[in-house]
Amino acid sequence: MRTIAGAALALGVLAAGAANAQGFAVTSPDVTEGGTIKSQNLFNGFGCKGNDVSPALNWSGAPSGTKSFAVTLYDPDAPTGSGFWHWVIFDIPPTTSGLVENAGNPKAHLAPKGSIEVRNDYGAHGYGGPCPPAGDKPHHYIFTVFAMDTPTLDPKADATPALVGFNLHYHTLGKATLTGLYGR
Repeated sequence: MRTIAGAALALGVLAAGAANAQGFAVTSPDVTEGGTIKSQNLFNGFGCKGNDVSPALNWSGAPSGTKSFAVTLYDPDAPTGSGFWHWVIFDIPPTTSGLVENAGNPKAHLAPKGSIEVRNDYGAHGYGGPCPPAGDKPHHYIFTVFAMDTPTLDPKADATPALVGFNLHYHTLGKATLTGLYGR
């Protein structure tokens, strides 16, 4: 009987954790789910004429035990064989519930204190907006907010997005996504 009661308690705790993670959500006043990404958020270069401003993001419902957040912007449709990382920022304090517009510009100093932005696949630190090849179908740009079980992921600003992703994989309590589209 003890074993059954213990198993029931463990399942209840897991279910409560899963329910909490299911309530984790990310929204943006600048990007709508499945909507077209605005020109202000596009890359300025490679034939694109955007302003390269990262959109504001807001999140809520993070799982209990969250000790930091990370945010990524990834294009799985890029013709590279491995996708394209547009933005990776981590070690965002657990009291944070969003990023202001242009937080991805390291020169603007708008990212939360203590957070780290690594080089994107354009080769620059911070946010690099969408700019798919001309003629491609619209690409999916996935903003993901990760709730982490650690206050720091350990990589430094010279880490690659893949190394940060490796650490994210092992420390994620929950994640929330928002996908915008853009083609030209």
